[in-house]
Amino acid sequence: MLATAASLAAMAVHDLVPGAQAEGKAAGDPEPLTVHTFGDSVLDCGHYNDRGITPGALLVRNDDALFPEFKGRDLQTLGPTRLLHCAQDGATVDSLPAQLPRGAPPARGVALLTVGGNDLLRGLASDSGPGVRAFENKLDAFLMSLRVRPVYLGTVYDPTFGDDSRNFLGVPASIARANHRRVNEVIARLAQRHGRLVDLHAHFLRGEPAWFTRTIEPSLLGASEIRRAFLRAVCPSCLR
Repeated sequence: MLATAASLAAMAVHDLVPGAQAEGKAAGDPEPLTVHTFGDSVLDCGHYNDRGITPGALLVRNDDALFPEFKGRDLQTLGPTRLLHCAQDGATVDSLPAQLPRGAPPARGVALLTVGGNDLLRGLASDSGPGVRAFENKLDAFLMSLRVRPVYLGTVYDPTFGDDSRNFLGVPASIARANHRRVNEVIARLAQRHGRLVDLHAHFLRGEPAWFTRTIEPSLLGASEIRRAFLRAVCPSCLR
């Protein structure tokens, strides 16, 4: 399934017509690729920076003035692409079904999903077992109901960079880290079953405090780094 999702993603991006414009389409032009975002503030972080920029928006069309490194390295460059932003700050696994768009999915689409951080903040960090199992069942059900493929699931990052002295949860670090690991293991298992994993946790462990604002939320730089991780999965050739 993992290889299938990667192949589908490559086909979806490769099928775009280079140089085509996103604004409108003439007869014979391909349907735009729709990038869907689902989940929490990792993808819905525009109100945490003064530009209103989200990772999904950067994935579709880079801001060349802010991030010249990514000039020409976005999906828009490859062909007509649009963003359908459904992620909502504060979302948990229980609120994911409300984000599902109505109607038939577009013929050509990919989905990005980040969830689990708020679930940890609201109780899973101290879970003794059943909470994480329930999280897995609910996330599995959502992914089965999601009609967009391929889907890319991001792991839950660690804003403390593995430093127990930065623990802000009110839960012993050893317990919180064990449950954080369990949640990410759930996401990895479901990514293997339904799509592809994007390891935000590993990427952000190599990051810096400037990637965050308000302790846990992605800053403008953090939004770009989230974009980097997803772009590497959705379109590896864009980062070569």
